[in-house]
Amino acid sequence: MSTEPATTSTVAIDPVVDAAHAAAYPSIEEYQAAIADIRSAAAPYDSGTGLAMDDAVYDALVARVAATEEAHPDWRQPDSPTNTVAAGVGRGGDVEHSTPMLSLDNVFDPAGLRAWADRLAKTLGRRVGGYTVEPKIDGMAIAARYVDGHLMQVATRGDGRTGEDVTLQARRIAGLPIQLTEPVTVEVRGEVFMTDADFVRANELRVAHGGQAFANPRNAAAGTLRAQDRAYEAPLSFFAYAAHGLPGGAGARHSDAMATLAGLGVATTAQSAAELRRCASAEEVVAFIGLLGDGRGGLGFAVDGVVVKADEAADQADAGSSSRAPRWAIAYKFPADTRTTRLADIQIQVGRTGVITPVAVLDPVQVGGVVVTSATLHNFDDLVRRDVRVGDTVFVRRAGEVIPEITGAQLDERPADAQPFTPPESCPRCGGAIDRSQKRWRCTKGRACGAAESLRYFAARDSMDIEGLGDKIVKALVDQGLVTDPADLYDLDVATLAGLERLGETSAGKLVTNIAGSRTQPLSRVLTGLGVRMTGRSMSRRLARHFGTMQALCAATVAQLQDVEGVGPERAASIAVELAELAPVITRLAERGVNMAEPDTRASGAAEAARVRPPLSGQDKPLTVVITGSVPGLPNRADANAAIETLGGKPSSSVSKRTDLVVIGAGAETNSKAQTAEQLGLRTMPGETFAQLLAAYTAGDQAAVDVLLK
Repeated sequence: MSTEPATTSTVAIDPVVDAAHAAAYPSIEEYQAAIADIRSAAAPYDSGTGLAMDDAVYDALVARVAATEEAHPDWRQPDSPTNTVAAGVGRGGDVEHSTPMLSLDNVFDPAGLRAWADRLAKTLGRRVGGYTVEPKIDGMAIAARYVDGHLMQVATRGDGRTGEDVTLQARRIAGLPIQLTEPVTVEVRGEVFMTDADFVRANELRVAHGGQAFANPRNAAAGTLRAQDRAYEAPLSFFAYAAHGLPGGAGARHSDAMATLAGLGVATTAQSAAELRRCASAEEVVAFIGLLGDGRGGLGFAVDGVVVKADEAADQADAGSSSRAPRWAIAYKFPADTRTTRLADIQIQVGRTGVITPVAVLDPVQVGGVVVTSATLHNFDDLVRRDVRVGDTVFVRRAGEVIPEITGAQLDERPADAQPFTPPESCPRCGGAIDRSQKRWRCTKGRACGAAESLRYFAARDSMDIEGLGDKIVKALVDQGLVTDPADLYDLDVATLAGLERLGETSAGKLVTNIAGSRTQPLSRVLTGLGVRMTGRSMSRRLARHFGTMQALCAATVAQLQDVEGVGPERAASIAVELAELAPVITRLAERGVNMAEPDTRASGAAEAARVRPPLSGQDKPLTVVITGSVPGLPNRADANAAIETLGGKPSSSVSKRTDLVVIGAGAETNSKAQTAEQLGLRTMPGETFAQLLAAYTAGDQAAVDVLLK
């Protein structure tokens, strides 16, 4: 059994949808059928009762409808989603909005954003006076009316003209105060949503009261906001995105209006980790969108894109709106982080620490731009609570670098013969007893359960590189009780090893020498060998270089761990827990002389070298680098990735628009990665030049580094 779920795959798979390049429907019948599908999917989405299709499929349908209407304007239907707010199915109510609550048009790539900005400038007949960029919260839109600073009424967006009164439910929403800090009369519009932590809590409450778990945070927020007379109170949050009627001209700019609202005590995205950014040009907007997209996994709440607006009130007024959307604002949609696919199997994995975990095997699906073939089911209690079964159509969620997870199933599509999952009665690996006292079940033998696997991983070439310690010898050592964890390896002697079957004194002597030699391996390899969960070779190198010593790393707080590039809240918490559990093994390894420090990769003692800035560290974030072909001094991919990180970059295995540099080594001049780099106009570098750059940097030669980078 593998020790960690493989969450992504190199399976070649075409995108399921491509809303950015949607084609027109060939017939009016298909066009009309798409509108019907959109309306039927929008109804449960609006009410918060469920999801009929995932966001990516929905966006693609809308995009194809729009493309069809552009190609065949005579086919346009009155109830088309391009004409109406909320696909024309939003549930109206008794509260009439002061002005319509409109939808937003969508773009899906930088080219679409630039085209929108050009259209806006053409409409205005002048240069746009700046833009604001803020996260597009995946929640439910509301309008909140304050009179003399007191919250009087809250209504849902509904059909855009009228909405439902949810004032009673809204009085418990964090970020939407009952009383403002000043006695002003104003209407605040924004999104009600659930944070990731509150989503977990809401599902616990819902299931405890006999309900079915929510499919995702947006569904949970909408359902909770509209629910009445519930026996429990699920937590909700709010971020404002607009203000109507601020006194004294406080809303001359959208950014100023948001600052005024924050001063009144209303939560805005400007106060979140995602922030609200004012940009002078479309290119600045594109750059900030990239940063926000890369970091959205660590925000703690769902973001499905960004909203870009003309900041000046005069620009907004002159641009105006269509019947469904303002011309001065646009939604830039990220690749969907929630998709649907078939659950092909549920497998049980036993980790190196004895943790027993259910893992979903999925039909390949693109989630957040990555092909996912498996996902975590967290723990057995969670699996029973969500009641997902083999054969179900399930919702798969992925944000940033967070491991994909199953959030629920489409129960109306469940096969008639689908059976509830039965948890194991004993450890699937060793047959031992299971400790069920915690949410994460464990084999009672702990790390001893997976001793052989742990030792093989510790001795592997990319870890401690102990030559001669193969599978058969490891099995014999574990079976005879000679070794239970990596520290025991350093207590072995020639006589003990020579007593093993098929291992003579000469071979035993060589193995003892190789084990002893591994004591000098750097900290990054020790970390890799220990198999800290949610880390690998690359992350182990980053951690080792950032903290320098095992002592500093183990003493780091969860917040300090997040200072390492690529470490978000979930990963940081996991690393901290794993290091605490590994503390006895780490102590024993140190007592046996195993190195617990990471050497400086540059020339030691050279004051000039210490001032050389890593050439691939970039201005705001590390450059993404792909190496293809043979590079001098880098015999394998692990060495190549280590070299990229030494130079401050971020290694990647695939070439895309987000790639900053492609290193083309010998034999790769005409391969697919080199051709893709040329087609995308990416920067490239010969393999020999990269090797020279690495040598110059490690020698502390700033002048040579500068020349090689030109």
